[in-house]
Amino acid sequence: MLPQNINISREELLRQDFSIRRINEVATTLKSPLDDDVNFVEENECISYYADETYNQELRAQGIKVPAFVAAGPRRTIYHDPRWTTAAIMTCGGLCPGLNDVIKGLVNTLYYFYGVDQIYGIRYGYAGLNPASELKPIPLDPDVVDTIDSQGGTILGSSRGKQDTEELVKAIDRLKINILFTIGGDGTQRGAHEIAMKCLEHHLRCNVVGIPKTIDNDLNFMDRTFGFETAVQAASNILSCAHNEAKGAYNGIGLVRVMGRDSGFIAAYSALANSLVNFCLIPEVPFELEGPGGLLEALEKRMAKKHHAVIVVAEGAGQHLLKGEKLRDKSGNILHNDIGAFLKKRIKEHFDSKGLELTVKYFDPSYEIRSLPANSTDSIFCLLLAQHAVHAAMAGMTDLVVGNWNGYYTYVPIPMATSARRAVDPHGQLWQSVLLTTRQALLMDGQRVK
Repeated sequence: MLPQNINISREELLRQDFSIRRINEVATTLKSPLDDDVNFVEENECISYYADETYNQELRAQGIKVPAFVAAGPRRTIYHDPRWTTAAIMTCGGLCPGLNDVIKGLVNTLYYFYGVDQIYGIRYGYAGLNPASELKPIPLDPDVVDTIDSQGGTILGSSRGKQDTEELVKAIDRLKINILFTIGGDGTQRGAHEIAMKCLEHHLRCNVVGIPKTIDNDLNFMDRTFGFETAVQAASNILSCAHNEAKGAYNGIGLVRVMGRDSGFIAAYSALANSLVNFCLIPEVPFELEGPGGLLEALEKRMAKKHHAVIVVAEGAGQHLLKGEKLRDKSGNILHNDIGAFLKKRIKEHFDSKGLELTVKYFDPSYEIRSLPANSTDSIFCLLLAQHAVHAAMAGMTDLVVGNWNGYYTYVPIPMATSARRAVDPHGQLWQSVLLTTRQALLMDGQRVK
């Protein structure tokens, strides 16, 4: 009964605390500056984790509280007085389509909706809050961000790596920051949680609100994160190029490596968006190269029949096939070995050893994809995430990320969102659809859903 692709058991789910912290001990009393005809969200509104109401009724009958997210949206009363409020925005981790869209959405919502005109852009992520970096914040207003959504990347710059939380909180105090928006993935949001807790510990009236940025779409308790749809669209276009290259040579293979360190959502959705893909390889479903049912034998069969093939592989797939020391980046993420280059070499060696003609064209568009501007769908999503982030912040909520669940916007406690990486369920509908579309299970053992 659990939704697919969420790394949590039913027992763990029912133990989760879905409530959202606030920096104020008492109820907010300031009237929202938003017009009275705005559709305000009441404090008791929530979004059920389970979309199936029948299952929710069963839980109630057993005396079990139905797991539900706090509903996102504007509140009738707020905590921060806009005239005395200073907000700060930062982008962390790798680039992703939509970063500038979120920055623009935050600035415009703060400025035009709530009247907050003291807004800083923190340069190069958490490093920019550390005085040792000597990086001066950038003043932001609607004029500064007017056209940035047409650019890829981030006007604030980004960085990886942990900073001393105590020093960051001291900087927040010195700059008199009341609201900190952290745009980033799980590593960024873990840092945001530490800052939020430290602010509460020191009785600083600064709340921390996260906007979920991960191109891999792997944050838990949310259906999607911004940048993902742009990545799938871009990857799909490149797969068409790979197919043209494969078809242009006798026994041609177009091999495309896409991002997906631990979760294969980009590869899986790209395979569905472009039905020219014949083999989709993701971290969640192991595969072998050698022997009956291995990739090499499957390619032999494919070449004998069709004389061309398209393979899309996520960067974290097949790592058990590669040797070498596992290094980590500044955020602590394992740096995977290049599965794409490895497959290109091994496939060519295999066919050469059998005296079979083969041409392999290898595409690695990872950095090209992540530095693109957001497409229209992602751009809208970024704006809505930004607006809901500001609504939460002005109401005094902290230690949360804005989520999207079953078509509704939600507030998710950071510890929940970062508790585990969301992954493709090998037994779920998404992977079944990939297998039906590629038909790779007919040629490869271990790919069929058991």
